[in-house]
Amino acid sequence: MTPLEQGANIKFCVLIKKSPSETLELLKKAYRNDAMKKKWLCTSGIIGKRERGKVMVEIFFNYDSVIQYEFIPEGQTVNKEFYLEILKRLRDVVRRKRPEKWATNDWFLLHYNAPPDRALMVKKYLARHSVITLEHPPYSHDLAPSDFYVFPRLKMKLEGHRFVDLDEVIENAMKQLKDLSKNGFQDCFEQLYER
Repeated sequence: MTPLEQGANIKFCVLIKKSPSETLELLKKAYRNDAMKKKWLCTSGIIGKRERGKVMVEIFFNYDSVIQYEFIPEGQTVNKEFYLEILKRLRDVVRRKRPEKWATNDWFLLHYNAPPDRALMVKKYLARHSVITLEHPPYSHDLAPSDFYVFPRLKMKLEGHRFVDLDEVIENAMKQLKDLSKNGFQDCFEQLYER
C-alpha cells in the first residue's frame, strides 16, 4: 500500500471523527509493518512527519570553559560501564587541556546521583586515580550546574529551530557549547554556592 493510499484512509478516518491515536491503531492493524510512522494529523489530513529525536550529552566544564562533551549514541544506555569509559576519556582530556591542574591534581568532579555515577566500579576507579569527587545531594537537581546553567542556555538557543536530522542538532549544540562565555561559567559556580 502506498503512502498516498494510506493518506486517503487517514482522511477518511478524519471524516468519521476518529482521533489521531485511533487512526494510527487502525493503520497498524491494516498495514502492519507497512503502516506509516506517526503522522501529524489535522482536519485537512496529513501535515507532515513529526519525528522528535532525543539527543543526550555528557558535559564536563570548569570555571571558564567546557572541558569535554560527549553526545551519547542513539539507543545507548548510560550504564556504569559506559559512564566509566567516559570518565577515562575525561581524565585524558584534563591531562591534555589542563596540564597545570593535572600535575597538582587540583580538579574535582561534581556529578549527579544517577545510578551509573554511584556505581561501585565508578567510585573505585575515581578513588584509584585520586579524583576528588563532590557528592551530589539526592533529589537536588537544582544543584547540578549543567541543569541550571548549560542546558537552559542550549535550549534557549536551539528551541524553535527545525533540524533535518540528529547530526544537525549535534552540530548546532556543539557550536553553542563553544560559544558559552567564560563569565557565564564563573557565574554558574557562584550560583552553585548560593543554592
